[in-house]
Amino acid sequence: MTAPLRIVIADDEAPARNRLRDLLADAAAEIATVVVGEAANGRALIDLLADCPADVVLLDIRMPGMDGIEAARHLQSLPDAPRIVFTTAYDTYAVQAFELHALDYLMKPIRGRRLVDALMRVRAAPPIPADVLRELAPAPRTHLAVPERGRVTLVPVTDILFLRAELKYVSIRTAERELLLEESLARLETEFAARFVRIHRSCLVARDRITGFERVPGDGQDQHWVALLAGCDEKLPVSRRQAHIVREFGRPDD
Repeated sequence: MTAPLRIVIADDEAPARNRLRDLLADAAAEIATVVVGEAANGRALIDLLADCPADVVLLDIRMPGMDGIEAARHLQSLPDAPRIVFTTAYDTYAVQAFELHALDYLMKPIRGRRLVDALMRVRAAPPIPADVLRELAPAPRTHLAVPERGRVTLVPVTDILFLRAELKYVSIRTAERELLLEESLARLETEFAARFVRIHRSCLVARDRITGFERVPGDGQDQHWVALLAGCDEKLPVSRRQAHIVREFGRPDD
């Protein structure tokens, strides 16, 4: 006997979550399911799934704080990530994108037959490719997701002081801690160009945390600049190639 599908419902509107519960109960004769949890936003969903494994998430794409597309990207970091079925009120961009990539979605108001069909297919469906999720969410993420001991730690991008390449990882530095992320520094630079500036081939710093620059002696008569960041004791070297940053941030060229 096939085990019931463990389902989490993620939607910021309680009536929408209640409707999905009712539809799942009505469909019990066709497909066995059990709702193991609910979440009202993306961050709450990720916290929930750390302690409450699920097979499927019925995931609204429009939620406050962290929307469904970004949450789906972060869920890929879980060791046993659930399958995703997106739900949406009519959204031209989302619908076109889902259909372009042959992704299943449920249009609100959700119909029972359509829900059952989606759940029948979802067990055999492959995970959504990471590049597809990036394409579905052109806006920069609000958080970075770091896998830690079977959980996902979410780091608000606004808390990050700098990002530094460390072999195949990127070190994330906040005022409180340092974490390792398995992503490309170049891709992070492209995604967060409005927030971070490159000061070295291996380092991006938060623009709004830069408090100034200092000249420091090097070998012989050589000198170079270092960047000073609010909330960070470490002085970060600025490469010769990126020395124009010093002038752009208001330090005269001397």
